[in-house]
Amino acid sequence: MIGPMSTTYADRIDLSSSEASMLVATPILVGSLGRIVTGPLTDRYGGRALFVFVSLASIIPVLAVGFSANADSYVGLLVSGFLLGVAGTVFAIGIPFAKSWYEASRHGFATGVFGAGMVGTALSAFFTPRFVRWFGLIPTHLIVAVALAATAGLCVALMKDSPGFTPNTDPVVPKLVAASKLGVTWEMSFLYAIVFGGFVAFSNYLPTYIKTVYDFSAVDAGTRTAAFALAAVIARPIGGALSDRIAPKWVVLASLGGTGLLALVEILQPPPDFWSGLTFTLLAVFLGIGTGGVFAWVAKRSPASNVGSVTGIVAAAGGLGGYFPPLVMGATYDETDNDYTVGLLLLAITAGVAFLYTAFKLHAREPDTAGAASKTP
Repeated sequence: MIGPMSTTYADRIDLSSSEASMLVATPILVGSLGRIVTGPLTDRYGGRALFVFVSLASIIPVLAVGFSANADSYVGLLVSGFLLGVAGTVFAIGIPFAKSWYEASRHGFATGVFGAGMVGTALSAFFTPRFVRWFGLIPTHLIVAVALAATAGLCVALMKDSPGFTPNTDPVVPKLVAASKLGVTWEMSFLYAIVFGGFVAFSNYLPTYIKTVYDFSAVDAGTRTAAFALAAVIARPIGGALSDRIAPKWVVLASLGGTGLLALVEILQPPPDFWSGLTFTLLAVFLGIGTGGVFAWVAKRSPASNVGSVTGIVAAAGGLGGYFPPLVMGATYDETDNDYTVGLLLLAITAGVAFLYTAFKLHAREPDTAGAASKTP
């Protein structure tokens, strides 16, 4: 809701590049940290209850964003955006919920299909600027609030937890501590922070990037951002399905290698629309495949008793990975040459380091036992 309109808010409220970046990044931070809590709560109360709660809890922040934007209040947007981060916690609910319905050989596919819900980012990038133009700020946010209420109603009417679901009533904090002691938690957090963080960062900051570098309108920038997000959405279940057939390590390596290479290509600022579009579309595909591959890897390696906690921490790391890049892009923007060379170069270097770490430190095949797998370096 904020990312697609960030350039409009920046013009209306006269925001600097850093202020606009903070506006985009704030909901990402809160949504990321909240996943650490919703993961273990899903183990305790089940995905159905948590889906309903998060859908309803997101309604007031969505309305607050609309009223703050209508009042041209930067502080109001920051505060309401902070609260809007609750919507981002839903990811740590869906992964264990989806996984519980499928046998181990289909976990990559299941988590990949759930992850394709990232299509909401594409829909928002495409429709939000248009809805604002057609209906106005307040009605646009009312439409989204109604959609959230309808989603909660559908969850109550149609959703149920897996027959194999057993509530884990162990205290949340010890579960998080136990998950934090597993090597798999931090290895997967590192990788997910790059691939999912890269997707989140670009899908939120791309409207600003496109408008700044290529001087497109907010609507045109939103359309191109929607195409980026859609490509990643389509690629995610493909990455998950591939990881059911080959070792996830190879899927993740392909993702990291492609991401680093395309970040270097983007430094050259390919001309619009074909070459720049092709570059960002391929970047989205590699990031999408990587997100599916990493969480298929998480599903294979996480102990069954800790899957919600591990998922929460890894999902939080992915969100945090999306928090910092917009700030870095805003801070390193070269106004004289109108480019983001430093930020893109840092992405390429980070992807390269992760590629080498994955290639030489992580195993392609895990032991059969989940407990042993969790200790594998």
